[in-house]
Amino acid sequence: MKKPVLVIKFGSAAITTKEGDVDERIVLEIARQTAQLQSKYNIVLVSSGAVAAGKKYLKNYDGSLSARKAAAAIGNPLLVRTYSTYFKPFNIALAQSLCERQHFANRAQFLQLKDTYRELWKNNIIPIANENDVVSNKELKFSDNDELATLIAVGFGAEQLLFSTSVPGVLDSKGKVISQISMIDKDVFSVVKKEKSAVGLGGMTSKLNFARLANQMGIQTVIFSMQTTDGILKAITGETGTVCLPQKKKVSSRNKWLATGSLIKALVYVDEGAANAIQRRKSLLAVGVVTINQALETGEVFQIANESGEVFAVAKSKIDVTDVESIRKKKNVAIAHADDIVLL
Repeated sequence: MKKPVLVIKFGSAAITTKEGDVDERIVLEIARQTAQLQSKYNIVLVSSGAVAAGKKYLKNYDGSLSARKAAAAIGNPLLVRTYSTYFKPFNIALAQSLCERQHFANRAQFLQLKDTYRELWKNNIIPIANENDVVSNKELKFSDNDELATLIAVGFGAEQLLFSTSVPGVLDSKGKVISQISMIDKDVFSVVKKEKSAVGLGGMTSKLNFARLANQMGIQTVIFSMQTTDGILKAITGETGTVCLPQKKKVSSRNKWLATGSLIKALVYVDEGAANAIQRRKSLLAVGVVTINQALETGEVFQIANESGEVFAVAKSKIDVTDVESIRKKKNVAIAHADDIVLL
């Protein structure tokens, strides 16, 4: 992949009208601006809107899981057909990519997904990704398409991740756009408005959470609006929206997958000594574990939190952990090796 990867996510509120129809004016702008970028980037579009577009065809839509699945089944072909119609004049072919959480949790399946996208890019085809709502189960699904876009961006080592939403960027308490955020922390969350749209699952809090994760993996994130003239083109250059700056650190492809794609099985709380050791790139020893919220099997992934409850790392278990007290009594027993710990 000689060209850098660019992931652009469009929320339901960003691409649908108040009536729930796909806003063709916005789709045309997506096609026009994307066409100008295709020679420079390998592009992935992550588009919500299938449920919003399909639910009006269901009588007494109630938002239940089965109703959402049915709406998605109706809306997905409508959505892709509209995209294809407006990309065709620019001689750009599209490929639908319906993803499930397990495609990222299983590294072998994820590598197959990467190979498929690379083949599409070699043929100048742009994949449009969306969650496969029709078959995704409640226990194993994305929280929203913000998560899907972030997992794709991190997994493919994207240069930038763009979130298109219904507002022009992250707004402060006075409703003004914050043009740049160097680090997404508690102070940032405390000032932003937290409402979400009537047609989407996520909101600004969701976008900031996943922007933070992308930033930690070295990816610049921009939150912007398609209502801005040349919104995509200006977002890439930082001329519009809110630019969330990446952290400068090198993370291997495997550890990026470990930190983002894998399924978290447990939360392990450690004492101050263990937390400091992990920050210095040491292994997690059983003696430093304070408590764990559920048992772990070898190879399962867990989050690590300090005694204040702040999650600061993700790790893969080296051993089975069922009884912390009995393991703690053994000297130098490592629950996770340093190479299998990713600092957040």
